[in-house]
Amino acid sequence: MAPAKSSVVKKSKFVIDCSAPANDKIFDVAAFEKYLHDRIKVDGRTNNLGEAVTITRADNKIIVHANISFSKRYLKYLTKKFLKKNMIRDWLRVIASDKQTFQLRYFNIANDDEEADEE
Repeated sequence: MAPAKSSVVKKSKFVIDCSAPANDKIFDVAAFEKYLHDRIKVDGRTNNLGEAVTITRADNKIIVHANISFSKRYLKYLTKKFLKKNMIRDWLRVIASDKQTFQLRYFNIANDDEEADEE
């Protein structure tokens, strides 16, 4: 006998905090939100978000609510792809600050400069 499928809906909420680069005016949060709307795939198809995935923007944060199984790693992949497309991947990195949140942070270049001065 085949196992019965459960009708439990997996709900998840992910936050991408873009406050540091957005305050410095090098990152456009509205363009990133539109990029996510255009690129997130549901059932293998883009522009198929419907009620399954909702993307909202609050200040400099993007909030993704998913009513289906949704990977946090997929959001990181899309974020890095957006950074590369806008040629700011060399200065920003995506860090998981907790289980449901990503942050965009600058690379620590100051430490490398201090080490070069000492030599």
